[in-house]
Amino acid sequence: MNIGILIFPGVEILDFAGPFEVFSVASRVSRRDRDPDVDPFNAFFLAERLDIVDARYGFQVKPHFEFEKHSRIDLLLIPGGVVDQPRASVPTLDWIKRTADAATVVTSVCTGAFLLAQVGLLDGLRATTHWEDVGALRDEFPAVEVLASELWVDEGRVLTSAGIAAGIDMCLHLVERLGGKQLADATARQMVYARRSAEEVSSSA
Repeated sequence: MNIGILIFPGVEILDFAGPFEVFSVASRVSRRDRDPDVDPFNAFFLAERLDIVDARYGFQVKPHFEFEKHSRIDLLLIPGGVVDQPRASVPTLDWIKRTADAATVVTSVCTGAFLLAQVGLLDGLRATTHWEDVGALRDEFPAVEVLASELWVDEGRVLTSAGIAAGIDMCLHLVERLGGKQLADATARQMVYARRSAEEVSSSA
């Protein structure tokens, strides 16, 4: 499964690096424990151009692909951070909508939900974002049912998650959905990450 992760100026580091780590480690664990010749996940970064992207705090990252030339994307992930640039970029918004329409699964981390909402992908759905931005998402997009106390919201084809580290929890949930609980638990153990289940999240909300 090809995991396409958008990057853009001002993107939050863990929003894209955390999911990349989850899917990459899941593939490594799967090769070790299941089939050494099969990679269940192939994660990569995309940007409007192949130039170095300045993420938050001066962190620089180079995309693997640009919008006009990339591998098929089965799972699209839109991270957050300072989303002013992508929200004002017609090429970025057009690419998100076009790519999401062709993908099997569409996800966001943190304020990436604003980008999904802006292109109409969250209309009529439940969604979440960083706790600091819940009110703004509700006010700007009344067609979205914004939940404040969830780490992630799974609406089937579309998933959203709260801020930063919550993207790791959502992606481990996706590893379980797509590859089974054993693989998800083994991935979290390999990452030395205390995985939080959906039941634990609901009971603590």
